Amino acid sequence: MSQPFEFSKALIFSRNPEPEYSTEERTLLLELAHESIQSALQNREIEISVLSPHLSEPRGVFTTIFLNGALRGCVGFPNAILPVHRAVVETARAAASDDPRFRPIRMEEAPRLKISVSVLSSLKEISADAVEIGLHGVVISGHGHRGLLLPQVPVEHGWDRITFLEQTCLKAGLSPDAWRKDAHIEAFTAEVFSDS
Repeated sequence: MSQPFEFSKALIFSRNPEPEYSTEERTLLLELAHESIQSALQNREIEISVLSPHLSEPRGVFTTIFLNGALRGCVGFPNAILPVHRAVVETARAAASDDPRFRPIRMEEAPRLKISVSVLSSLKEISADAVEIGLHGVVISGHGHRGLLLPQVPVEHGWDRITFLEQTCLKAGLSPDAWRKDAHIEAFTAEVFSDS
């Protein structure tokens, strides 16, 4: 994983009600995620047609897989290291086979998978008080450890801001109060879309 970027401490996130990705682009990215998993299970390469310049822009991406409503895998790149379409392909495959919390997806499970894609903004340094539930995802790093939670996670669990920061610290392998001390806090927004 690449090192955090340096940003100004003064940061204002804009709430943009207009999605960046069209319905067609979202559908295509979700189809790519499913096809990526299928091709990996069949031990074949995925074929990607020429895509729009917009879907070729580098972006951070997380792909989350659900089976029968339960989390089945989630893997991503917080930084923009690949074009968004390629990041979806790679993270879908990894979520299906490399998330250490779960056994790899089996062929018979593939048709029942539901996929959610989160396309991330760039990481920006932020103060703990400025973190907003439902808007920000958070990356907390310190002492060689780093943890990330997506913006939808605290909403799904009903966490307040402090619990969100504590849980991100725990995800990083830090003490829950590390965010109050010397840990580095960064935030991002995400455009999230899914099969359902």
